Amino acid sequence: MMDRTHRACRRVAAMACAVALVLPLTACDALTPGSAAVVPGPRSVPSSTAVPDGDITLRLQFADAPVMVDALIAAFEKDHPSISVEPHYKTFPDYVQNLKLTMTSDTAPDIAQYAVGMNDLAADGQILDLAPYREAYGWDDAIPPVSLDQLTAGRRSEATGGRALFGVPAGLSITGIYYNKQLAERAGISSPPRTLAEFEDQLAAAKAAGLTPLGIGALDSGGIHLWAALLNQTMPTDDYWDWVNGTKGATIETPAGTIASELVIEWGRKGYYNESANGTAQIDSTARFTKGDSVFLVNGNWAAGQLGTTMGDNVGFFPMPGVQASDPTVASGFSVSYAVSSRSEHPEAAGAFLDFLTSSEAGQIISDNGFLPPNPEAVAKPDGVLADIAEGHRRAVADDGITTFPDFAAPAMLDRLRSGIQKLIADRVEPADYLDSLQDQWEEHHAR
Repeated sequence: MMDRTHRACRRVAAMACAVALVLPLTACDALTPGSAAVVPGPRSVPSSTAVPDGDITLRLQFADAPVMVDALIAAFEKDHPSISVEPHYKTFPDYVQNLKLTMTSDTAPDIAQYAVGMNDLAADGQILDLAPYREAYGWDDAIPPVSLDQLTAGRRSEATGGRALFGVPAGLSITGIYYNKQLAERAGISSPPRTLAEFEDQLAAAKAAGLTPLGIGALDSGGIHLWAALLNQTMPTDDYWDWVNGTKGATIETPAGTIASELVIEWGRKGYYNESANGTAQIDSTARFTKGDSVFLVNGNWAAGQLGTTMGDNVGFFPMPGVQASDPTVASGFSVSYAVSSRSEHPEAAGAFLDFLTSSEAGQIISDNGFLPPNPEAVAKPDGVLADIAEGHRRAVADDGITTFPDFAAPAMLDRLRSGIQKLIADRVEPADYLDSLQDQWEEHHAR
């Protein structure tokens, strides 16, 4: 009955699209993320990067890494004494929930952290196309192309004729698996796994040694990182990007999605997760990992500073391995990036701040705070677990294997993912029903 109901809903959505065909086809293209439609103009930054004379104040709203942001602002203001930046921090759930209202209000900040929903704001002209600054400042030379590709909203630039750009990254990120070296040795594990099957063998070895194999904070985002890490190894990246970008005909209801979901269930049945994984927040799973509660931990590079400080040389990191040892390195990651509001009265000053993020001075601040700088060659070489993360990220970038997080597929996708993966962990949902719920949310947002 559920399957028939969902199919009926999709037929209604399809009929709505058919009705839309009476409109000009270009209008449909403009509403479809991933269609490379031209940004409605004029919505690009000015062609000049020259900052006007006089004192300028920029308002910056963000949701991640407040210590890093404060340090970046202080360094920028020292180099640009006529420009002041006022930071306004919000918790991530509150930030995402209110992003559209924030950016469409008359009091929109000049600069805002790029997050779920920004693609729609870009399509509506609420944030500026930065393509002219991309060329003027030479950001293609300072930032990995894969990191800029995540910030194009699938659109082309009216200003330059090339790809649009709606954000500039500060700290880059990657998710993967941390491991406690001493506990791994107790379980007979001597090195990171080369394949997904080897990792499963290591989980089994940890369980046999009487240890908790894998720590997860699934109350918030940890479960999503686990499922996405497995999906990255089973689903072709082009197919995944089509789904996240809303390309017509894309679907998550694939054999690859089923395999990844079945693995989450199977590992739970085998007792590989920490007790009360669904009731544990990611920050708490990280704190418990530092105390030796599990051999492995699912998390991102943002935890590296805490883990390195607490555990020293006893912690390592690796991206989730592929099915074959020769497979490319593929891992989820998204930069702490910033967009410029179309309501800003000071786009040139905002551009100067974004360009500062690509400097070696900013890069060192970013690196010191556990994130990966856009230009790793411009900072001191990291050591310990930070070196492991940098190497994993380097391999993923070289293999064009950095994928964005699955909640970017639709503004309301986060809740479906979080609750659905909790049910997978608890063995309370079939993979087909879980994937169907995600696809329903996707089609509700994209089928126009």
